[in-house]
Amino acid sequence: MNAQFKKYLKLILVGSDFIITYLTLLLSFLILDFDSSIPYFEFDFFIMISLIIWIISTFAIGLYNENIVIHFDEYNKRSIKAYLIWIALISLYTIYINKLHTNVFFVTTYLFFFALGLLLNRILYFFIRLYFKNKFYLKNNILIIGYNETAIQLASYLETESIQSNIIGFAEDYKNVKELSHYPILTNINDVIQLAINNNVNQIFSTIPPKDDNNIEKMIEQAEKACIRFKIVPVFSNVMSKPTKVIHFGDIPILSFHNDSLDDLGNKIIKRMLDFTLSTFVIIFFLSWMIPLFAIIIKLESKGPIFFSQIRTGKNNQPFFCLKFRSMKPNHNADEIQATKEDFRITQFGKFIRKTSLDEFPQFINVLRGEMSIVGPRPLMIKHTNDYSKLVNQYMVRHFLKPGITGWAQINGYRGEIINNDQIINRVEKDIWYLENWNIHLDIKIILLTIYNVIKGEKNAY
Repeated sequence: MNAQFKKYLKLILVGSDFIITYLTLLLSFLILDFDSSIPYFEFDFFIMISLIIWIISTFAIGLYNENIVIHFDEYNKRSIKAYLIWIALISLYTIYINKLHTNVFFVTTYLFFFALGLLLNRILYFFIRLYFKNKFYLKNNILIIGYNETAIQLASYLETESIQSNIIGFAEDYKNVKELSHYPILTNINDVIQLAINNNVNQIFSTIPPKDDNNIEKMIEQAEKACIRFKIVPVFSNVMSKPTKVIHFGDIPILSFHNDSLDDLGNKIIKRMLDFTLSTFVIIFFLSWMIPLFAIIIKLESKGPIFFSQIRTGKNNQPFFCLKFRSMKPNHNADEIQATKEDFRITQFGKFIRKTSLDEFPQFINVLRGEMSIVGPRPLMIKHTNDYSKLVNQYMVRHFLKPGITGWAQINGYRGEIINNDQIINRVEKDIWYLENWNIHLDIKIILLTIYNVIKGEKNAY
């Protein structure tokens, strides 16, 4: 499981348990409606003591350890142990320090309700975990190359530690398989990429190093062109000429060729929350009046639809319909020829909305639908994807991400018409830099700089 997601999960579980502690105390107080002559500050103090004792209990057994919270069964076992320690310490406090000054029936009721609250909290955690595990767009279909001790250990780690992983099987020559495997042996090594494409595989892990098979490096290039992440479980005596990043799954070192921050489930959730919130805001407060107003102007100026809907390349090379306000007269070249300066196809109103980037606003609908993100590599026409993927070595790597309304390349001057090869090469470099350096603060920075550039005016906006 991803490190960031572990941290977020830990914070959520700690916070929810603290809330349960307070709410069950309050519920016990309200139900019993005990003697009002007892000062409220005594019960405020009891709340503080309860929280401190819960912290001591959980710390003593490591309940919120990041490697414990991801194991549902172990987390529940330790929760019971923490609760029993907590009961013992609360009882000692009530009898020997508080000397039964606090209503004993109140304390007993509180202990019962807190147990009930913890149980409900764990049930909620179970369903949240199940929800994320069953979401197809959060799952990674994984193929492991090689069937050996390392491959078996890796598969075991992935199935127990990650809620994202769906292992479809191993790729190995059948003559090398001497025992029954938990997952099927799907193919020999030569057919890996085609098998991966046919089974919608997102990630390939190779436990066979490049020095043992000359085809591995070729597979890496083929995988990237097919938008499949390729990672190697390395033998460190091998030295790869290609830049790599070492990550760890438990004790297993993995070589990844891109530092993909958005491969982390926690980061995916944060980015999606930002996309959902901002796209909903724009749709309600801007598109709600822009659509009818622009519809009238667009229809008065030229015949044709209000929206221009074009198939473009999305995440993992999946096509989607990208929406824009129509800024051109209907023409047969729209899916092949980019807009150019002084393009005769652009209407007068079209010039205005393209210059101000207002034509892009319907893409917030794409963002809300999950087809795009607010920040990411700009989606290009299918024809251009096919052309540029042959021209630029790592072009398809930019499609590891959802396409964006704006992006790191755009705020650095690479937007609009592509005139020469250097422009597309530099644009791809910027997109890959964004992929490898993503954080939520970078997204906010790009959004603010985009707004600034639109107000200032951009020479490439035509």
